[in-house]
Amino acid sequence: MDQTAPQDDEQADLLSTLEVIEAQPLATRAGAYEGLHDALARRLESGPANTHA
Repeated sequence: MDQTAPQDDEQADLLSTLEVIEAQPLATRAGAYEGLHDALARRLESGPANTHA
């Protein structure tokens, strides 16, 4: 299994987050996407969360 692939629950959480952002008024989406970007960037920079094969 590819260790960089998101788990099913993580993928579902991301999709839910994107649905919530898309439901917001256009004027507030940019800030929401920026927050999501920052959270994903921090997670990526923290390194692998699962080191077992």
